[in-house]
Amino acid sequence: MSSGHEQHGVAGSHHQVGHYGPRVLPATLGSPELISAWRMRALVACVIFTLISLLFLLTPNGANHLLRAYLMGFMTCFGFAGGGLALLMLQYVSGGKWGLLLRRPLEAMTRTLPLVALMFVPIGLLMKHLYLWARYPTDATAAQAHAKGLISYEEQLVMHAKRAMLSPLHVWIQTIVIFGVVLLLMYLLNKWSLQRDADPASGTPASFDRWRVKFENLSGIGIFIYVILLTAGSIDWIKSLDVTWYSSIYGLQFLVGQGYAVLALGILTVILLSRVEPMKTLLRTTEQYDLGKFAFAFVMLNIYLSFAEFLIIWSGNVPDEIPWYLNRIHGGWWYICTLDFVCHWLIPFCLLLSRDLKRDKRRMVWLTCFMIFARLVDMFWLIEPNFKDAAGNLHLSGNISILAYITVPLAVLSLWGAYYLTQLNARPLVNVNDPHLEEILEPEHAH
Repeated sequence: MSSGHEQHGVAGSHHQVGHYGPRVLPATLGSPELISAWRMRALVACVIFTLISLLFLLTPNGANHLLRAYLMGFMTCFGFAGGGLALLMLQYVSGGKWGLLLRRPLEAMTRTLPLVALMFVPIGLLMKHLYLWARYPTDATAAQAHAKGLISYEEQLVMHAKRAMLSPLHVWIQTIVIFGVVLLLMYLLNKWSLQRDADPASGTPASFDRWRVKFENLSGIGIFIYVILLTAGSIDWIKSLDVTWYSSIYGLQFLVGQGYAVLALGILTVILLSRVEPMKTLLRTTEQYDLGKFAFAFVMLNIYLSFAEFLIIWSGNVPDEIPWYLNRIHGGWWYICTLDFVCHWLIPFCLLLSRDLKRDKRRMVWLTCFMIFARLVDMFWLIEPNFKDAAGNLHLSGNISILAYITVPLAVLSLWGAYYLTQLNARPLVNVNDPHLEEILEPEHAH
């Protein structure tokens, strides 16, 4: 991240400096009219896509696809809310001007965690329709299912070995613990953020240092705890859809994927808000460029982790691990695999190499929207091939209900987005008691 201002032009030129004094924050630090309009559109979209989704109940296998698609929507929303918490804590630990711009959007994302926790309830109540370990919760029921040819012998053995973690009761307990801890972290960080702005000593070095130490102490251990909880959650909710598969970096993959999506949404929010005050004053080309570089780093890390996992498993050629990839490259899934690679990694990587693109608001808006779409494609590729009726055989003929993977996540994300915007509108968009505020208000020497 650059900490200074970039210089352009010839020394001594009268065009070198675009402004001759520091900018001043507007009197109003919120954008209620713009945010309210976005929220209304999100609610309308939620209603429309929900009604369309209900039509799939009339199709063969429609109920199953609705539940699977709902899981995809839930995981995407958890990625925004939980990933927002992780990135917020990372900012408090690392510091930097970029955090001042993204802090309010990140805080708003974290405050959607209560809604995301409620979203898990349908999954928890209907988990036997998603997970083999929930459908056959005891060794006796698993043995009967194997005798009837419903599951393989390997699946029976693996469910027995993983019963201590993967059982309906244990997953409910783990989920409650996960949301309990992240909700506590969310509550403290958001509470302290308001208290810091209301500090009587606001704007003094003593106030800056006191709050910096307080946030760092909580965020340092908080990041460590969140990584552990996310690993458990990703195993329970997604990885265990294929109970026989193993991966040592699955939790880290989800963590990086969350950062990928959260940065895309955060940058999109900030750029769109820069149409009006106060973000119009705060978002300079320098900070937008820094945010673009940060997103580029997450794209590269995402590519590295995913390819490293594939390369290690493929070269190891272990019979227990290879089928997971075979189910995702055979039949029509090869096209989804290719689409995932092109959209999720190749296009963002190539475009974010451009210095000019990272400085262009309009093109960054389109790119961040595309990155969120790519994250949904990746989630579809992770979830649907786990089921025997789709593994290695993707087709639409007689399987129209699979289109629920479009409508249901859009309905869920629209609902989450409306609540996110409600939370974003609940507070001023700027932390005024931050040492980087004065630096951002300085005149920018780029033109």
